Amino acid sequence: MPNKEEKRITEQSSLYEHLEKMSVEELTAHINAENKKVALAIEEALPAINQLISAIEGQLKKGGRLFYAGCGTGGRLATLDTIEVQNTYGIDGSQIQAIFPGGIGCLTQTRESREDDLENGWHQLCDKHISKQDFVLGFSASGTTPFVLSILQHCKKEGIPTGCIVNNPHAPIAQTADYPVEVITGPEFVTGSTRMKAGSSQKMILDMISTSLQIRQGRVEGNKMVNAKLINHKLIDRACRIFMERNPQYTDYEEVKQLILESGSVKKAEEKLHLLGTVHVVPPTGIIL
Repeated sequence: MPNKEEKRITEQSSLYEHLEKMSVEELTAHINAENKKVALAIEEALPAINQLISAIEGQLKKGGRLFYAGCGTGGRLATLDTIEVQNTYGIDGSQIQAIFPGGIGCLTQTRESREDDLENGWHQLCDKHISKQDFVLGFSASGTTPFVLSILQHCKKEGIPTGCIVNNPHAPIAQTADYPVEVITGPEFVTGSTRMKAGSSQKMILDMISTSLQIRQGRVEGNKMVNAKLINHKLIDRACRIFMERNPQYTDYEEVKQLILESGSVKKAEEKLHLLGTVHVVPPTGIIL
């Protein structure tokens, strides 16, 4: 008699047999064919994703924070997103945070049994003084992960808005969340290995969420990262080129570089010069402000 696991789409048998007999060319071709399905699955979920992003934006406008909660691949990808968004958009680590079983210190450890802990996640949120102004977004390929489900149930009792990204239909986590997103990516190439298509869909949606939120909050101008942190030579050079494109009257690269480094970002450099009345930004339209 089949168990509950076999009824989940993410646990259904792969469409491919005898993987161990395939050549490298066959393996990569089939994996790539499966990966192509991910974007199509996300496209079907876009209306729900849009509602989710708008709900999160509303909480951030109130001064609230966004908390990602997840285990395994989803939790690690979510944590990575909280790190990357800080450098890309020049924000601190308070606006978008991650909750991971056992704490962020367990990210590199294979302690997947911690995903069955029903209280650790809520305790972490309480330590961060979670409130009704915040938003909690759960990630679970199966849609049943106890760690995530318990967090959302606690939030529901406390009136804290929630959302989720899951890869199975009619999952308990989706039924608990206020803004559920179901992305049905289908059986994995290696049966049950949700680090593949399901994980890819979660990464792509994370990019959509954090990028859209930062753009909506004014952290991007035109299409440029004008608030990016200057943490290495590549980003310093990019900032200089962005500044010079937006302010063509500045032609001395070394002068611009010194200004950028003293100010901390393209935006801060421009604000500094605005106070001195010496900068006129040229937006993408070519109209001088």
